[in-house]
Amino acid sequence: MLEIIYQDRWLVAVNKPSGWLVHRSWLDRHEKVFVMQTVRDQIGQHVFTVHRLDRPTSGVLLMGLSGEVARLLSTQFEQHQLQKTYHAVVRGWLSGEERLSYDLTEELDKIADKFSQPEKAPQPAVTRWRSLATAELPVAVSRYDTSRFTLMALEPETGRKHQLRRHMSHLRHPIIGDSAHGDLRQNRSAAANFGMDRLMLHASELRLNHPVTGEPLVLRAGMDAVWQNAIAQFGWRHVLPDVAGVEFASDSIQDSASVNA
Repeated sequence: MLEIIYQDRWLVAVNKPSGWLVHRSWLDRHEKVFVMQTVRDQIGQHVFTVHRLDRPTSGVLLMGLSGEVARLLSTQFEQHQLQKTYHAVVRGWLSGEERLSYDLTEELDKIADKFSQPEKAPQPAVTRWRSLATAELPVAVSRYDTSRFTLMALEPETGRKHQLRRHMSHLRHPIIGDSAHGDLRQNRSAAANFGMDRLMLHASELRLNHPVTGEPLVLRAGMDAVWQNAIAQFGWRHVLPDVAGVEFASDSIQDSASVNA
């Protein structure tokens, strides 16, 4: 069963585990477990996707319980009316904060996108990043005697494919576990020595206006065992307390909602 963060008569939000596909894909024909089908069976009604998380990314995933509500939610995503906050562990030490505007060329899949325009102009991509904490441990990797990591808060203002992963790679601080844009030797060391055997990117929080009631809604997803272990090893518990939960601007939604937090 999946953890349901929030559910009412109009929508449902779950904490997507790393490694799960959101829905069936002919590119992954051998997979048998999907978020959409699992949630449908779990709550006993159809669900409609409004956004997606990459397979290795965990965290808040929101779905509509009708086509109309899904359309309203999709509009909020398309018009960037929501605020998304991710947490990530990246290679090396990075300090401060910045609004990074760095255009990205479209990443095309060799099979799924073989008929797409290959020379499409780079698209605007904006990410706000903030360094939260650093750690250094006496584990040699590559030519360095120690392993250094930074805990990041990332807020994408646009939604390009692999935007956060590519922006952090552009800054020379790739996300740990990123096999496409990261540091292979660092990834192997992080998995072997610190148990970080997944992409260390988690969709921690989603802020939006409820598509039916209009009330501000804040959805938060707790972190899995890999994240909790890393937080403990690196001394970051004071920086990242348990983030799971739901917040409302008033009690009006709670009175008519079934909340699991």
